[in-house]
Amino acid sequence: MSAPTSPTTHEGEQSAEHPSGAATTATVGTSASEATTAVGPTTATTADRTTAAPARRSGRWIDRWDPEDPTFWRDGGRRVATRNLWISVFAEFLGFAVWALWSIVVPQLPAAGFAFTVDQQFWLIAVPSLVGATLRIPYTFAVPLFGGRNWTVVSALLLLLPTTALAVAVQDPGTPFGVMLAVAALAGFGGGNFASSMANISFFYPEREKGKALGLNAAGGNLGTAVVQLAVPLVIVAGAGVALERAGLMMIPFILLAAFLAWRFMDNLSTAKADPKSFAAATRNKHTWIISFLYIGTFGSFIGYAGAFPMLLKGQFPEVTLSIAFLGALVGSVTRPLGGVIADRVGGTRVTIASYGVMALGAFGAIQALQSHSFGLFFASFLVLFVATGIGNGSTYRMIPAVFQASAVPGGALDGSTAVDATALDEARARARKAAAGCIGIAGAIGAFGGFLIPRGFAASTSLAGSLVPALWTFIGMYAVMAVVAWAVYLRKGSALASAGI
Repeated sequence: MSAPTSPTTHEGEQSAEHPSGAATTATVGTSASEATTAVGPTTATTADRTTAAPARRSGRWIDRWDPEDPTFWRDGGRRVATRNLWISVFAEFLGFAVWALWSIVVPQLPAAGFAFTVDQQFWLIAVPSLVGATLRIPYTFAVPLFGGRNWTVVSALLLLLPTTALAVAVQDPGTPFGVMLAVAALAGFGGGNFASSMANISFFYPEREKGKALGLNAAGGNLGTAVVQLAVPLVIVAGAGVALERAGLMMIPFILLAAFLAWRFMDNLSTAKADPKSFAAATRNKHTWIISFLYIGTFGSFIGYAGAFPMLLKGQFPEVTLSIAFLGALVGSVTRPLGGVIADRVGGTRVTIASYGVMALGAFGAIQALQSHSFGLFFASFLVLFVATGIGNGSTYRMIPAVFQASAVPGGALDGSTAVDATALDEARARARKAAAGCIGIAGAIGAFGGFLIPRGFAASTSLAGSLVPALWTFIGMYAVMAVVAWAVYLRKGSALASAGI
């Protein structure tokens, strides 16, 4: 999908137009044309493009950046973009790791002498997701405001707050719950990092390579959840007793390293400009809210189950080692690209609906496992759930550009039965690109609220019924509703977009 063009920005000048918007995402395995860009680099017309290398000034600012020009890209552009990408992956990886810290610390609190109720423990797991989801939209706009390199340094250093506070708070079992909840809320800084990291990388790459670059960035970040759930249990029990403060302290050297690498080797692009109009356009489009609802069921389930899974294992099967909990987040992360690949072939809506069905089966298997107290069935059912959330993440995001482009085409033009003026069609598609960009930012933020809703659902179920079963049945019902909504809007014969093959 090509972006609107604008005049080349030369050193010391500002471009008149900038195709931009909100957060940006793509999955590994999707083509560049399928990656929707919310905030992207200023592009140039063929006549205006320069083949010169990136023009730099002090503070690691680049004033001339045109990745759409093949010569520019070959003669230095790709090298600069790749360097920024890999540092961004590392910083985002740490953001997800910090975001997930409390998911693995909370189940160990009783062993460290804390006497919190089950409901309070689920609050400590849920609140980082609530804060992280809320921060995603402002974090997106921080990149154009401060510069991608500068904001990566700042956002990395902000991770020192939740990690240091955690290391201090968990050393005293008498720490009040309110204080612990505030410390857990600080971990939400890690959740916001995803939005700014994806927005920043979107500026560096040409349309034809955004899919792969943004997919790598997203996958690297998601893996932070799995790695921290693997590493923390090993670190906190090294030696005698349980030293929960190590969960925070172990992150500090890596955070400082990420900040240093960003400061020393990353770049700011003066051509990076945000366009709040894309958000405004998205908020007025009903598909933004439909897809955001669907994304709660996919990404929201992933981040929610990833946060709650260690606690569920500890509470339901205390005889089993906690260190295997990381496998859930791991399989959910690595299967995300598969959702995009399959969606390319059969359509995003079909894959998303199928993922809801598999998630429902996984939740039903977990219910049977709880009733028979079968750890093997419980663990296998949740792995099925995680695989389905990963595939659903990829397919739902794959739907966004397709939905907005199809909805921009007037009536019968989808099946060729109505002639449409080419100029009007191009203008409609340009507006659709901006609206899709805003949708990505909004859906990413709203979907992350699932990380709050699922742990709180388990908490309410445990408090009211003494079992996780009512929560799981509720989740099954929600997956059924989401599947029906996706079918009715995008697949049902006679619906406005049925012929688009979304």
